[in-house]
Amino acid sequence: MKRVSAVTVRKRIVTVFLCGLLILAIIDFRLGYVQFVIGDQLMAKANNLWTRDITFEAERGNILDVNGEILAENVSAPSVMLVPRQIENPQKTAEQLAKILDMTVDKAYEYVTQKESMVKVHPEGRKISKEQEEAIRTLNLDGVYLAKDSKRNYPNGNNLAHVLGFTGIDNQGLMGLELYYNDKLSGDKGSLSFYSDAKGKKLEDLADIYKSPQDGLNLKTTINTKVQTIMERELDLAVAKYNPDGALAVAVNPDTGGIIGMTSRPNFNPENYQEVDSKIYNRNLPIWSTYEPGSTFKIITLAAALEENTVDLKNDVFNDDGDISVGGTELHCWKSGGHGHQTYLEVVQNSCNPGFVNLGMELGKEKLFSYIKDFGFGKKTGIDLQGEGNGILFKPENIGPVELATTAFGQGVSVTPIQQVMAVAAAVNGGYLYEPHIAKEWIDPRTEETVEKIEPTMKERVISQETSKEVRLALESVVAKGTGRPAYVDGYRVGGKTGTAQKVGPDGHYLKNNYVVSFIGFAPADDPEIVVYVAIDNPKNTVQFGGVVAAPIVGTIIGDSLRALGVKQREGGLDKEYMWPEQPKIEVPDLIGLEKSELTEYMTNLSIETSGAGDTIINQAPQPGTKVEPGSKIRIYLSGKKDNNSD
Repeated sequence: MKRVSAVTVRKRIVTVFLCGLLILAIIDFRLGYVQFVIGDQLMAKANNLWTRDITFEAERGNILDVNGEILAENVSAPSVMLVPRQIENPQKTAEQLAKILDMTVDKAYEYVTQKESMVKVHPEGRKISKEQEEAIRTLNLDGVYLAKDSKRNYPNGNNLAHVLGFTGIDNQGLMGLELYYNDKLSGDKGSLSFYSDAKGKKLEDLADIYKSPQDGLNLKTTINTKVQTIMERELDLAVAKYNPDGALAVAVNPDTGGIIGMTSRPNFNPENYQEVDSKIYNRNLPIWSTYEPGSTFKIITLAAALEENTVDLKNDVFNDDGDISVGGTELHCWKSGGHGHQTYLEVVQNSCNPGFVNLGMELGKEKLFSYIKDFGFGKKTGIDLQGEGNGILFKPENIGPVELATTAFGQGVSVTPIQQVMAVAAAVNGGYLYEPHIAKEWIDPRTEETVEKIEPTMKERVISQETSKEVRLALESVVAKGTGRPAYVDGYRVGGKTGTAQKVGPDGHYLKNNYVVSFIGFAPADDPEIVVYVAIDNPKNTVQFGGVVAAPIVGTIIGDSLRALGVKQREGGLDKEYMWPEQPKIEVPDLIGLEKSELTEYMTNLSIETSGAGDTIINQAPQPGTKVEPGSKIRIYLSGKKDNNSD
């Protein structure tokens, strides 16, 4: 028998001890790692296995106009939930549900026979209509429940659709303001968590955990519903009259950059967006579309020339013989034969292309394009909506004499309507270029207190106050005496500019008899409170001029909007110059108190209708002082003889 020495024994004991110590260290390290490093993670996983969560949806915030009127809200729309174990007759229940929810019986049967504790009927049973809700409640089916839910409602239908956007079946924002501000509008879900065993039975010894939902904030916007309604009405009338390929309108407060109204055609209903082509709801034309602006762009050339003291509108003259030669290219005036000898104020009034070409050449490439960029063209405005376009400007190395000349009168460059509106707003508000915005305030729905205000963002000063005043006066003369006369509004000082731009076809050439006609106007001209831009794409069965098609629309929008906003009428404006076949409007006389026999002298230019019995006029419509077209109908209301006695 082999004897083991004491030394060997000691070595073995030490080895065993060290191995044991190593194992103990590993165990301690592992326990420490589990306890202190991944303990929370493991506990969370355990909680997920033990707990069952019932979620509570947060209420989505409302969207309001500037006066607090609701533009988007939530309405009750329950969802169908099933507890299959409680359904005694699956086939009959499936047949009844299929009929109400407009689904096949086979699909309904799959729902009612699932091996689950609770089943959502999706999507057929999500956010059902009132009629479907009533039908299910009437049947009172075992195992069929209606869970509280809501869907988005837009009280004004199609109005403001492209701006508001819409939400999906889970109330998530998918387009417009609903998407852009989804995080603040949607809020945070709540939950009720309880512990259960492996079979799903609730463990009564452990307390439930409740987390209340946090409702989304209400968004107050800069939109004015009254102005928006006026714009929608006028664009609907224009579409019915001209059958255009598209149309748009934008109204902005020039002193803040706040959007007062915005609309596009073709339009859609946000609650039924699935029923229209995605090209319709994905294209918010005022921010998405890009095209050559035409003569409305001349406002920028005018502002630059005035700021650089390149021209004196009243004293400098230009002779227009119908065309001007630049770099070997003949550029023509819209009027055959030209406008002849005229001051530069008349160049603006007449929208004379050669005159503006001359202004552009006097400014030079560097200065003109410097102002164009300063006014915000060639880059996004930063409006709080998705899908904004950049527009297109000539690259500096590609700008020659012809490119400079055509840019001066709005051809060869591509802009978005919102760029054009903000640039003109800066030209008439004293020279301040603002970032357009729609969000105005965020409001807590419970306390109704404002939690955040969105202040106007002024980007830069582009021209001086003096230059801005000259621009306003020049554009006021365009409406009173020039191509913008159809936009004239009695009682208010209105300025503006027409635009008629050719469209470029797929082959890169200009299309024939296919124009975007536009007009941009502002009022009151002495202190602008609203800037309105309207563009009609390829109007049919009419002369395609901005002054013929778009100017009257803008005039009506501005006039009705100023009255709706309570803006006082102005004095000291320019009187409108009438051209054949136009006729000056007639001021309605004060007929109240006159005898019926005295009306003969007033019937020359007015048509008078009477209501009531008697000889004395006690009321009339329209009211005295209103200006109407010659031959307009005036209604008078008669009563007995006027009593001159006083108490």
